[in-house]
Amino acid sequence: MMVSCCGLITSQKEPVPLKSVEVELEVKDHVATVVSTLNYHNQEDKPLEAVFVFPLPGDAAVCHFSATVGQTEIVAEVKEKQRAREEYDDALSSGQQAFLLEESEQSPDVFSLSVGSLPPGESASIRLEYVTELAVQADEGLRFLLPAVLNPRYQPQGSVGSEGSNVQVTSVPASLVPYTLSFSARVSSPRPVSKVESSSPLDPLQYLNTEQTQATVKLAAGHKFDRDVELLIYYKDAHQPSAVVEAGQASSQPGSLMGDSVVMLSLYPEFPQAVMSSVASSGEFVFLLDRSGSMHGERIKNARDTLLLLLKSLPLGCYFNIYSFGSSFEHIFPKSEDYNQKTMEEALKKVEEMEANLGGTEILEPLKHIYRQPSIPNQPRQLFVFTDGEVGNTKEVINLVKQNSASHRCFSFGIGEGASSALINGLAKEGGGHAQFITGADRMQPKVMQSLRFALQPSVGDVSVKWDLPSGVSVTALSPPIAALFQGQRSLVYAQFTGQSSEASEGCVTVAYSLAGHPSQTQLHFSLKPAEDSGLTVHRLAARTVIRSLEMQVREPGGQEDAGGKKKVVDLSVQSGVSSVFTAFIAVNKSNSEAIQGPLLRRAIPTPRMRACKVFMVPYSMRMPVMSCDMAQLPQMSPRQRAGGMPELPQMSPMMDEDDMRESCRPKQPPRDPLLQLVSLQKASGCWLLDPHLAAALGKTSEEVEKPKPASVKQDVWATILALIWLHGFKMDAQEEWELLAMKAVSWLRAQKASLVTECVEAGNALLGCNVQKDAVGL
Repeated sequence: MMVSCCGLITSQKEPVPLKSVEVELEVKDHVATVVSTLNYHNQEDKPLEAVFVFPLPGDAAVCHFSATVGQTEIVAEVKEKQRAREEYDDALSSGQQAFLLEESEQSPDVFSLSVGSLPPGESASIRLEYVTELAVQADEGLRFLLPAVLNPRYQPQGSVGSEGSNVQVTSVPASLVPYTLSFSARVSSPRPVSKVESSSPLDPLQYLNTEQTQATVKLAAGHKFDRDVELLIYYKDAHQPSAVVEAGQASSQPGSLMGDSVVMLSLYPEFPQAVMSSVASSGEFVFLLDRSGSMHGERIKNARDTLLLLLKSLPLGCYFNIYSFGSSFEHIFPKSEDYNQKTMEEALKKVEEMEANLGGTEILEPLKHIYRQPSIPNQPRQLFVFTDGEVGNTKEVINLVKQNSASHRCFSFGIGEGASSALINGLAKEGGGHAQFITGADRMQPKVMQSLRFALQPSVGDVSVKWDLPSGVSVTALSPPIAALFQGQRSLVYAQFTGQSSEASEGCVTVAYSLAGHPSQTQLHFSLKPAEDSGLTVHRLAARTVIRSLEMQVREPGGQEDAGGKKKVVDLSVQSGVSSVFTAFIAVNKSNSEAIQGPLLRRAIPTPRMRACKVFMVPYSMRMPVMSCDMAQLPQMSPRQRAGGMPELPQMSPMMDEDDMRESCRPKQPPRDPLLQLVSLQKASGCWLLDPHLAAALGKTSEEVEKPKPASVKQDVWATILALIWLHGFKMDAQEEWELLAMKAVSWLRAQKASLVTECVEAGNALLGCNVQKDAVGL
């Protein structure tokens, strides 16, 4: 089943014209509630059967949906699934109007709902409310992305369409996009808001108090919704822990999660540089790569390039192996091998031959095979899993990782818009590792190398959270225990406060952990008095956390699906308005007009296959389907995104025809990316050899490269210094991709006790036209 676009569409998959979008964003420290109101108008002279399709971030929870179609109001409410089905059947059999929305077992990320018949000339207004945790960027900004729910007849500037194998690029001025967006955000946090940036023009930030802990910002007037709106929020003292207390709902029972106060503790620790800079030189690194059919084209090519970077960045003295899977699985070595020049070359040769030709997505058997291999003494196992799909047995896979969590760490990567967030997040959470999603035009390499840095960091374990509260107030932990902390990774902890204290209004929380074997702790004092009129964002996200944990327990293989656990999930889901696998949204028509036809479904939408120029896809960090199977929309990029190495769209001149355009889009083979070309020449030890291949990678002849070498300097020392100068001089925008292999090169140079390093750096700068300082290279 393929849905061709998002927004309000007819049963023939035609978009209903969108008139305006109003979005209110309420950001509370690291989390947000998003309220979207979308206004549509049927300009046809016949009634339209309408379905609303909306992409959501992978971890969002819908907590309200209503649609007003003409005089008819439809409101969705959460009820126990069986009861909702019975109400739905009763309503249908008596000729009433009702719609059913069920969450699939694998928690898909698209909200799809029939809203009935839209008469000619009539308007429809749709209100959708969801809560989500905001992702932390590498520069410490919190990122919110609002997807352009576009009418595909109006393609935004620079978008790519694929019709058969033809490529059409149309340039439509923003003034022709026939709908407007009003967008406002209110930000509050215990720490001051330092700035808010956006890819779209904003009105100046307005602070609401002198401490600058509350602010509002909105899009400049007249913004046409011709591209995604990205908002980046920066706080002062980003690495200090913070606690946000939110008051309970007056209408809910005291003692219940929704009736009591709930606290959200955000941890984004920064560990001492002296400890974190010591990179592990041991470990067993096992890479598990999805080679199912859906990985074909750009995805498998990116995966091969990423494995090249990974293999070059591994430390000497470690062990490694590469598994790949589809309907069956393969491994490069029978068991993990010692990492050296010979084994690295053998592995790279096999990686080059890898294609997406192994059929389905059967991940359980290769995982079982990996876990059956005996552990290597003093070589902690680190598992890296790359997949772009969903599997039918997510719970079983996650439980297998959980059973083996004491013997390894698992780092997971979801590739493309179809990757299951339940699977990717579950693997990392139960495996004490880190999850990354690589969608659209995101480059895989920086994210994977960040996870390798995490894997090589000293582990931060034995994490405990201890609350110290005044008498009369008790605490219930709502989040599962934190298995591991990483530099650059944010963790959110939710807890419920029951009861009240007559005298004290302050609480204290202590987070203790062991860093590289040394105990450490941080303490935070916070006010127990909730902010006034603070909404229910934290409560709903806490409820979602509890619901997900309970679902895992209730449905564990071998565990009895106990009625008590299931009832807890249903009660909390109904009470909080956050859906679960045991509940459903039932939408009931509140007016008495005639029946509206059509079921209400929540569908997982497979990613449309981009047949041409596959490289240009939507850079969404929120995992969402491409807006239309005929069109992938490329929003304008910020300089920050460009610096990250995203492909830029070729400009289409008036004289360019479709064939020219297709040619300019097609990946040029074989000229390899110059960075990868240089990296591929590095030896396992970290050095480069002075040979014609290196000269070519540096854009020089052999003679030009050899001539300036100081006479007494060894050839491989000179070659390695040149490679480091080239990386620092030309590829700083991709530093996170080559940083580890450059550290390995510097370590190799130090071990050589090389002389005349200063002269070599000066001569190398002169040769390559750079101005790189010796200190910057790390020599």
